[in-house]
Amino acid sequence: MQKPKLFTVLKNDYSKEQLFNDITAGIIVGIIAIPLSIALAIASGVSPEKGLYTAIIAGFLISLLGGSRVQIGGPTGAFVVIVYRIIEKHGYPALITTTIMAGFILIFMGLIKIGSIIKYIPYPITTGFTSGIALVIFSQQIGDFFGLKTQKLPSQFFPRIGQYIKFMNTISISSLVVGAISLLIIIGWPYINKKIPGSLVAILFTTPAVRLLGIQVDTIGNRYSELNAALPTLQIPYISVDMIIMLFPTALTIAILAGIESLLSAVVSDGMIGDKHDSNTELVAQGVANIFSGLFGGIPATGAIARTAANVRNGGRTPVAGMVHSLVVLAIMIVLMPYAKLIPMPTLAAILMIVAYNMSEWRTFKSLFKVPKTDIAILLTTFILTVAIDLVVAIEFGVIMAAFLFMKRMADITKIESIKDDIEVNPGITLSNPEGIDPAIQIFQVYGPFFFGAADKFTNTIRDNISKTYVMIIRMKHAPFMDVTGYHALFKTYSFCRKHKILLLFTQVQKQPYELLDKHGFIELIGRDNFCDNIEQALVRANAYVGLNREFPLKKGPTS
Repeated sequence: MQKPKLFTVLKNDYSKEQLFNDITAGIIVGIIAIPLSIALAIASGVSPEKGLYTAIIAGFLISLLGGSRVQIGGPTGAFVVIVYRIIEKHGYPALITTTIMAGFILIFMGLIKIGSIIKYIPYPITTGFTSGIALVIFSQQIGDFFGLKTQKLPSQFFPRIGQYIKFMNTISISSLVVGAISLLIIIGWPYINKKIPGSLVAILFTTPAVRLLGIQVDTIGNRYSELNAALPTLQIPYISVDMIIMLFPTALTIAILAGIESLLSAVVSDGMIGDKHDSNTELVAQGVANIFSGLFGGIPATGAIARTAANVRNGGRTPVAGMVHSLVVLAIMIVLMPYAKLIPMPTLAAILMIVAYNMSEWRTFKSLFKVPKTDIAILLTTFILTVAIDLVVAIEFGVIMAAFLFMKRMADITKIESIKDDIEVNPGITLSNPEGIDPAIQIFQVYGPFFFGAADKFTNTIRDNISKTYVMIIRMKHAPFMDVTGYHALFKTYSFCRKHKILLLFTQVQKQPYELLDKHGFIELIGRDNFCDNIEQALVRANAYVGLNREFPLKKGPTS
């Protein structure tokens, strides 16, 4: 694990010009983060300032300690669903505990250098749960967008839709108009100016308009009568063993989500600036950030792809920009937080609908239907479970399903064949049978990984193809990997050969299988001379053994 990027980039030629660019980018990204942090906090079921606390504390620490030059950290849409359900089931104190636990898990993941492994989580799984989260977030905004006078919305997707249908007769035209105008501003503003975020423009336009025109719509103040503009204070949660056990699966899910999203964001930003992040340093930083976010009243945080990209586009090239972004959020929160209660809820709903749309990856989702059916099955299963049941269940089931399907694929491509008829013998080799390879010599070849998914196939192939034999040659030229189950299958084959006085030879055993066999003492058991460099060398030994046994027959003799 390397030092944080901040300490390495400042040692180099850090110019006044770059400092100016970093400060400029930090200010712009800080402005972008304000409406998103408020909206994501409310969507998660917590008060608006908790989203700002997250952007301030976690965002600062991720930049200070992270392994990426330009990563911007804070609350993201990936956590909305899971945070909402934690609060609904166990309350806000449980969220603090879960966030802190997730932080320690992330630190552990970084220390054991698991950062490079997270990227191996199959793409259909990440696309499936990301698209599922997007749909859930979008569905959560329908009530505020249309101004429906619903009861407390359930966390489950289908009961929530049922609630909307039940109260559809309470639709508010005023809310619909404000929401629609906000959507149009957010979508259209980038065509006018790409530096100032459309979400901020929508808030600055609709908030005074609603106030001055007396438009009757719900505002943040209607939901949260008191908004805290004070600095966050330390909150030590009560933690028990039972609580840790109960919340651990959820904390692990948050840690995995934070790891995936932060490293994905870092990879994207690497491509934009031509740099390379340190994934394990980034995970440790994410862990520290989540611990302190929880301790100071925030919610889970990770690297935010959209804000990181905005940072790069506006000239940010070092972690200084991310730290400035957090200070900007802090300054704006202290000055303007009392006015946040005037923001219309339909405007926040419109902002989150755009967030959900950008998360949905619908084009990628659509393109994945052209891939193998197993990947489609993983994609749809993860998507449906995320929407219908729970994100934790979706990720666990998706990973298990992907693992089993991968093992099946590996087992399918691993082949064990009798290849004696395909061997072209070097004319210089003296054979016991002038017409070719002696019938008493059997040759089998392993193609592909020789692991537990293929061990039974190996045993069955040997059993079904064995004939009257003095010698068995196993060619492992195309077997790059073997596990202990594969070794056990070879040991069973050795036991069979020993019982029937059959000479067992191996050719072209690759490095990893050879080291495994040597570690288990199998090579000494067989005899190093019986591990040959090529098939010709093995045939010389085989022919000598066949000739010797025909001249002096063994008591057991060839077997079938």
